Amino acid sequence: MAVYARPRLLAVLFMGFSSGLPLPLTFGTLSFWLAESGVSRTTIGILALVGTAYSLKFLWAPIIDRLPLGAFTRRLGRRRSWALLIQAGLAAAIFALGFTDPRIDPWPTAMVAVVIAFLSASQDIVIDAFRIEILKADEQGAGAAATQWGYRFGLMAASAGALYAAEYGGWSFAFSAMACLMAVGAVTIWLTAEPPVPDAVAAPLAGNTPFEKATAWLSQAVVGPFAEFATRPAWATILIFVVLYKFGDALAGVMANPFYVAMGFSRIEVANISKIYGVFSTLAGVAAGGAVVARFGLYPSLFYCGILQAISNLMYVLQAYVGYDVALLTLTIGIENFSGGMGSAAFVAYLSGLCNIAFTATQYALLSSLAAVGRTTLAASGGWLSEQLDWVWFFAATTLAALPGLLMVLWLMRRFPGRDLPQRGPALAIDD
Repeated sequence: MAVYARPRLLAVLFMGFSSGLPLPLTFGTLSFWLAESGVSRTTIGILALVGTAYSLKFLWAPIIDRLPLGAFTRRLGRRRSWALLIQAGLAAAIFALGFTDPRIDPWPTAMVAVVIAFLSASQDIVIDAFRIEILKADEQGAGAAATQWGYRFGLMAASAGALYAAEYGGWSFAFSAMACLMAVGAVTIWLTAEPPVPDAVAAPLAGNTPFEKATAWLSQAVVGPFAEFATRPAWATILIFVVLYKFGDALAGVMANPFYVAMGFSRIEVANISKIYGVFSTLAGVAAGGAVVARFGLYPSLFYCGILQAISNLMYVLQAYVGYDVALLTLTIGIENFSGGMGSAAFVAYLSGLCNIAFTATQYALLSSLAAVGRTTLAASGGWLSEQLDWVWFFAATTLAALPGLLMVLWLMRRFPGRDLPQRGPALAIDD
């Protein structure tokens, strides 16, 4: 656990806070404000589409990864220049959101929310790259845990914190306060050293004419990250594994709230146990998962934590047998969230380790978008499956859904013995 005392991990924690802060401002907090303002539920539902930017961020990740910002980049570095520019834009957009009036016309509010979502997804691109590049290999697990801790604190600040602020001083005051909190990430970026630039990135572009240079840039920034990944051993299997590793966990999670209702738990019981106690159980799990990765390495940690993720779904089987029991629900959610947090820390560390240092932002954006397929698109089948089975057999099936990912971990361990990851290009040695 001593890894968490390193200064780089504290920087990652605050960067995670900055990443989590804008998300509720375009989802939960925004929808609450719109509903309170009398906006129709149909319009509110349509406005949920502003979050599409988070799924498509890999499309513009090459620009953030490889395009310099002139004197700004020469002064601050490629990561710090992009991060500070985006964070300044985010603060301005969040501030502007508070001065729109959805009661008169919700569409200006929607347009500003689209800008916030785009800038927030862009901030995730550069901060994920920054985190991966400043941490040593044995810090990636702890870094994954630290960023998730910060991320969840950012979510709480922009959800519960924004509601408290709105109650105290109105919505304009609340969004102004959230805009000021963006300074946490900006100050962190300003005080953190720029990661070293790989030789492949620092080298001048080939070609004599602007067209030749533009062609060379497209080849390196857009084609290069995908072409480099496709040269690795078992690359297609790795991509399938990225989609499937959290599938069983996500399949159970998507139907958790309907299950609580079916078992007869009240809103207050679900809020206290699932939304508050459960969050702190997850935070404890990601901290433990980061320590496990630091101690045992990536593939063993993925396997051990994956087993815990799968077994924890069986607690829901027991809950379905017993029915309404608050003490058992507390145990069920505690075990499920703790083990899910451990798996998340190991998984984020694995995705981070897969990124070639020359294409960090683009490759991580692609991998995280693929991981979202298992959590969203595939897990959407959970509703249909739960209607075909009773709750006991449904949650038993979610446990079985975790097996393909676990079997693939075993295969990868055998395929790449003696090292944590398949060959991924040059790494950087970072001093303590």
